[in-house]
Amino acid sequence: MNSKTGWVHVGLLLAVGAICVAFAVRGSAQVKTTTSTASGQPSYEVTVERGEVVLVNGRDLVVKMSDGTIRHIPNVSESAKVTVDGQELGIHDLKPGMKLERTITTSTTPKTITTVKTVTGKVWSVSPPSTVILTLEDGTNQKFNIPKDQKFTIDGQQLDAFGLKKGMRVSATKVVEVPMTEVEEQRRLTGSMPPPPPAPPANEPILVAAAAPEPEPAPAPAAPAALPKTGSSLPLIGILGGLFLLSGLSLRVIRHAL
Repeated sequence: MNSKTGWVHVGLLLAVGAICVAFAVRGSAQVKTTTSTASGQPSYEVTVERGEVVLVNGRDLVVKMSDGTIRHIPNVSESAKVTVDGQELGIHDLKPGMKLERTITTSTTPKTITTVKTVTGKVWSVSPPSTVILTLEDGTNQKFNIPKDQKFTIDGQQLDAFGLKKGMRVSATKVVEVPMTEVEEQRRLTGSMPPPPPAPPANEPILVAAAAPEPEPAPAPAAPAALPKTGSSLPLIGILGGLFLLSGLSLRVIRHAL
């Protein structure tokens, strides 16, 4: 006797279809399982995070959040994209000063999964009011729990578990409802370029830097065409006379020496 699949209630309904009198004819058995899912009204939660790009180093991103905290995001995926002015930019396209905004939409949907299992077989034995053993199509016996105060219709009569007899062909249905919650999250990242620097006021002169011109070389002084009027040849004549005088004295000294 196999009691591993105890068919514990969420709803166990035994309906008697016919009474088998002869034991020589084996009752047929068939197990069917159907599953359906019912969804409730979903609820939504939207979270918005804003920040400003402080530093981009390779795939590492540093962002200053709107509350003043600094968030370091290492190893940003190459597939991560931010929409800026209708264009999708990657981590290497981000610049300091860019504004980022991430919108996270979380939807929570309640669901109920209903599983219905139906088995037909022949009563092998019954232990009222709690259990019944059915013989299935493959010849194996399975034990089922009977819900409290369960009633059975047999030939138009309402019977309880004490009315089941060996050899009766019955159908058993098990209904299990499992509640669950499905959570989905959608993320959208957008950004904007930093604003251009402000233009100077209209009444403020605009300074334009320019290289200073190189100074022109000073012209070389022209050589004088003639001696100054104050110049004289008397010193030259005096020098020549002195030389002649010395030459004459030298010759006289040489002659006396000979």
